[in-house]
Amino acid sequence: MHETYFLLISVIVLSIIFDFINGFHDTANAIATSVSTRVLSPRTAVIMAAILNMVGALSGTAVAQTVGAGIVASISINQVTILSALLSAVVWDVITWYFGLPTSSSHALISSIVGAAIATSGTEVVIRTGVYKVFLGLVFSPIIAILIGYLFMQLLIRIFRHASPAMVNSVFSRLQIGSAAYMAFSHGGNDAQKTMGIITMALVSYYKLPDFHVPLWVIILCAVAMALGTALGGWRIIKTLGVRLVHLRPIDGFAAEASAATLIEIASHIGLPLSTTHVISSTIMGVGASKRLSAVRWGIGSNIIMAWILTLPSCGLLAWGLCRIAMRLQ
Repeated sequence: MHETYFLLISVIVLSIIFDFINGFHDTANAIATSVSTRVLSPRTAVIMAAILNMVGALSGTAVAQTVGAGIVASISINQVTILSALLSAVVWDVITWYFGLPTSSSHALISSIVGAAIATSGTEVVIRTGVYKVFLGLVFSPIIAILIGYLFMQLLIRIFRHASPAMVNSVFSRLQIGSAAYMAFSHGGNDAQKTMGIITMALVSYYKLPDFHVPLWVIILCAVAMALGTALGGWRIIKTLGVRLVHLRPIDGFAAEASAATLIEIASHIGLPLSTTHVISSTIMGVGASKRLSAVRWGIGSNIIMAWILTLPSCGLLAWGLCRIAMRLQ
């Protein structure tokens, strides 16, 4: 009993570390475009993102329900399973942060959960319909995001085609503050809930609870952890998203952020965990392509996509291996 309780505490602590790193790693999702267009100073952007990440994290639990109860059967796994999955996701996030790659914390976490669960109880533990639903969301959301970013930017170009560049910059410098806030809110609402789902999954497994319900203290804890991580910032990835991928103006940043945040909000309300990194990176590419295809530095974009593709098998295998090793050491 004491050993399993210690493992439960370890899961909660490591979950909070993951949530903190997620905020640190994904700060760029909300503020990179605003910083690169000089609409907001880095300090102001980080403070705003931290506050709205926390507010967004308090906005619901539909995604937490999907992550904690819709991917693998919580009752069929144990604390070692969850610890292995979390450790795998944390290691992957740190590695990709070091190299400045905006990979997906969602991909890392979900593939790690599946890999560790299979190592514990075999493939039967996987809820195939849930995994299929999440997988489709993760795979197709970038495609949808590119299209939305492209079409929204084309609409803005048509509306403001007779306006002077100075007027357009003035208007969208103000509007982009709102779109950055919207993006920060949606990021907190989708990403922090994934950690809520993990902690609640551990509680269900430990206490053999009959239903899946996210406690209030878990919601608050995850919201605060993500806000603190966001406050420290992820400047390496900000440079990749906001500077290296495509040259952005205030109107471009507004189009990318507003498109991405709307898509993420819709997904959060239907309980679909998306990669906020995928979505904002894709809307940036869509906005850039609306001007001309050469406006996007596709070489950098292809490196980002390759990192996305590698995440699923890498984290799944890493979590499976960590779980098998831990089981042998017990």
